[in-house]
Amino acid sequence: MRVSRLMLVTLRDVPAEAEITSHQLLLRGGFIRRVGSGIYAYLPMMWKVLQRITLIIREEMNRAGALETLLPQLHPSELWQRSGRWQGYTAGEGIMFHMEDRQGRELGLGPTHEEVITSLAGELLRSYRQLPVNLYQVQTKFRDEIRPRFGLMRGREFIMKDAYSFHADETDLQATYSVMDRAYRRIFERCGLDAVSVDADSGAIGGAASQEFMVTADAGEDLILISDDGAYAANQEKAVSLADAVAPLSPAPLTCLETPGQTTIEGLCSTQDWKPGQVVKVLLLLAVLEDGHEQPVLVSLRGDQELNDVKLVNTVSRRTEQGVLDCRPISPDDLQRQGINSIPLGFIGPDLSDEVLASASSWTSSFLRLADTTATELEQFHCGANTEDQHRSHCSWRDLGGAPESEDLRKARAGERCVHNPDTRLQEKRGIEVGHIFQLGRKYSQALDCCFTNEKGRDEPFWMGCYGIGVSRLAQAAVEQHHDDTGIRWPAAIAPYEAIVVIANFQDEAQKRLGETVYSMLQQTGIDVLLDDRRERAGVKFKDADLIGIPWRLVIGRDAADGTVELVQRSNREMRKMPHGEAIDELLQVLRP
Repeated sequence: MRVSRLMLVTLRDVPAEAEITSHQLLLRGGFIRRVGSGIYAYLPMMWKVLQRITLIIREEMNRAGALETLLPQLHPSELWQRSGRWQGYTAGEGIMFHMEDRQGRELGLGPTHEEVITSLAGELLRSYRQLPVNLYQVQTKFRDEIRPRFGLMRGREFIMKDAYSFHADETDLQATYSVMDRAYRRIFERCGLDAVSVDADSGAIGGAASQEFMVTADAGEDLILISDDGAYAANQEKAVSLADAVAPLSPAPLTCLETPGQTTIEGLCSTQDWKPGQVVKVLLLLAVLEDGHEQPVLVSLRGDQELNDVKLVNTVSRRTEQGVLDCRPISPDDLQRQGINSIPLGFIGPDLSDEVLASASSWTSSFLRLADTTATELEQFHCGANTEDQHRSHCSWRDLGGAPESEDLRKARAGERCVHNPDTRLQEKRGIEVGHIFQLGRKYSQALDCCFTNEKGRDEPFWMGCYGIGVSRLAQAAVEQHHDDTGIRWPAAIAPYEAIVVIANFQDEAQKRLGETVYSMLQQTGIDVLLDDRRERAGVKFKDADLIGIPWRLVIGRDAADGTVELVQRSNREMRKMPHGEAIDELLQVLRP
């Protein structure tokens, strides 16, 4: 391909909309163009990158025994209502684009395909003899992001590879899960990415186990915690650790103290000369459940710890046996609207009576009481007295009638000891999620009543797995991980072109002839090559070549009459002069070993 025919438009200045380096470089390099908020056109070079990534994915998925298919993007609401996800995905801050057709039927633009594929499997897979089956597709997905940002990282339209497997038992599901784990590792390695596998929360997809694949990068939106021995990694939503120990309180009788205006841990500890780790703070929250009930929640947490919102939602869901649509702190305005004036915010203790909810107009009349392990392990502690401007000192759980069942509700933090080996510590890194695999279990097959006939002739729901890769996100993540101060450094396996021939002075006949010769020879060898035949200054061409990041550059310059070229490797800027035939032979050895 000739640059003069490539529709290449590069930018010298950083576009105002681009916040992170990879987004800036893709815009400046002419790879993508913004059409609307969170909506981008993939220009020719970007489309080649996406095709190369997709080819690698297809090869590895086929090697893993999966079958490619293509599912509809328009989903009837009935399927999602049967799974129980329609309301959560469309109401309030739900991420599904939805609409009505001319007959008044509700439809959604697919953000994911569990409902569609499960219903199809229920119709087509009738016997255990047909199992296991693993189906995948590469397709555009749609999500109504509240705040689209970072280009292809968080857009409203994106390309994704998603796969779904169906099994007769859990053991078979786990075997395919392991196969897909290995396939994903090969995919990211072949794409030239340094990806880390981390334990992850299953989120709205659900399931018993899940694993994220993160590309480590400073601009990553996700915080991941990795043990310094490399044996454990998890995103912060899922990470566990051993909290640092705190000095126990010296035994003393329970006393009640006046603490006027001391509503925060910081204010309380500075005034009373207490340590945060010796205080049990109590958080008052409201969980909105799938059945519409509004459940007040009391969470007890050691004062030096932070609540993990994802762990909290999962715990509430498990305790109530329902999905949680929202879980947020209760405000004074919320109390006023419910007609409650007897909860002293800032002075609440773990034993706040259910009686304070008696006048609530729409809330459940009793608290769901939760306590983090860091709180329940304290022998004595300070806590609120459930009275305005009062706290209790040297309180024990026995004084309060017993501790709630312990839960892991806190955020794990860098520097803390690891659960698998207390001699190791957690380190903090940023990551970009590019893949996620789930063991879904029977969640969707049970909800949609999709069954197969087992060996005993009885109907039972499928065991299912789900496996996703963000194809367009992966492409930008590669740029985030592979760039320098002058532009992109594409890994060779996914670069839009493998080599670029730059004719420094297109007016020079010797340079022009040699450039055309080298370009033709590379094409004949099967190397995907770009020829910069523009009538631009050499400096402009070199800057553009650095910006778009083609792995190898052959510069045809002043030594063209002797048949000599400069061979430049983009990844390390190494440059060598050599006869053009030798340069082509070297490229063949590197690119076609």
